[in-house]
Amino acid sequence: MKVLSEDRTKKLFEKLTKYIGVNVKLLIDRPDGTYCFREKKDRVYYISEKLLQLAQTVKPEHLISAGTCFGKFTKTNKFRLHITALTYIAPYATYKIWVKPSAEQQFLYGHHVIKSGLGRITENTPKHQGVVINTMSDIPIGFGVAARSTTECRHADPLATIAFHQADIGEYIRSEDTLV
Repeated sequence: MKVLSEDRTKKLFEKLTKYIGVNVKLLIDRPDGTYCFREKKDRVYYISEKLLQLAQTVKPEHLISAGTCFGKFTKTNKFRLHITALTYIAPYATYKIWVKPSAEQQFLYGHHVIKSGLGRITENTPKHQGVVINTMSDIPIGFGVAARSTTECRHADPLATIAFHQADIGEYIRSEDTLV
């Protein structure tokens, strides 16, 4: 596993900042140790430094992965966040959307969040900001991008798109062969 280049590190942190803002530093310096990001075959892994030292004892051709896959770089060198990063992003998310129970299943099938399925939204959410999608009982089920700001949502049509779907926990089943 190799260290990310400066360009790729910048793209990774820009994407994470879109969802968790200044809390990115809390991912690195955690109370339970120091964590880092490493790359293997265009996939970015979030791994503790203790586990990284143990993983370095294994030959690279025998190591499939170590840590949690946060996403991958596409062929055009853009970073795409995977659903496996949700458990680390959700606690630090600055903007959240809660969906009604009737809209949960639609979101888990890969559809966007519409106004009629919107339960709550964080105050002052700007347009095109990364958001974590939660159930009404505060269980994170995915993430996306806000299609409208909080003020625009109040006056929107019931069928208007509120958040664009990017990833949901249903991908564990739909895309299980491409996640690792």
